[in-house]
Amino acid sequence: MKIYTKTGDTGQTSLLGGSRVDKYHLRIEAYGTLDELNSWIGLIADEHMHPDIKKQLHQVQKTLFLAGSYLAAENDQTTSSLPPWPSESCELLENSIDEMSSHLKPLKNFILPGGHSIASYCHIARCVCRRAERVTVFLASEEQINPDIIKYLNRLSDYLFVLARYTLFLTGSEEIIWKSE
Repeated sequence: MKIYTKTGDTGQTSLLGGSRVDKYHLRIEAYGTLDELNSWIGLIADEHMHPDIKKQLHQVQKTLFLAGSYLAAENDQTTSSLPPWPSESCELLENSIDEMSSHLKPLKNFILPGGHSIASYCHIARCVCRRAERVTVFLASEEQINPDIIKYLNRLSDYLFVLARYTLFLTGSEEIIWKSE
C-alpha cells in the first residue's frame, strides 16, 4: 500500500463511506484531534514505568482509534461495518481512576501541570482530550454521532488528570499547588 495517494492534494479527503469533504470539515477536525490525542497517549505509554499503566494506555489507544473510525464514518451504514463500541470502556477508566486515587492524598487545592515530565505529558494529553471532547460535542450538535464517544472522552480526561497525579506519586515527585497571590 502506498502512503501517498495524491487524492488530498486539492484540500479534500474522503470519509469512511466515500464522500469527499474539505480537510477543515468538522468530522476531520474531530477525528484529527483524536489522532493527536492518541499520539500523546503513545508517548506517555512509551515513557511510563508502570507495566499496568502501559497496558491501560494501549487499550485507550485502541479505543481512541475506534472512536476516530466512528467519527470518520459518514452514516449508520458505514458504522455498521466497524467493530461495536466497547460498552465497558468508561467503566474500565473509572476502575483505573479509583485504583490510582486510592494511593493519592485527597485533592484540596488546584494543582499546576508539572512536577515530572511524564506527569506533564499527561496534562498535555488531558488538554488535547478536552479539545477533542469540545470538537466532538460541536460535531454532535450538527450531525449524528455515537454519544458514547463523548462520554468516553469526558472520562478519559479525568483518567489523564489522575494519571498525572499518580505518576508524581510513583516517582516521589511533588505536586505543584496553585495559590493565588
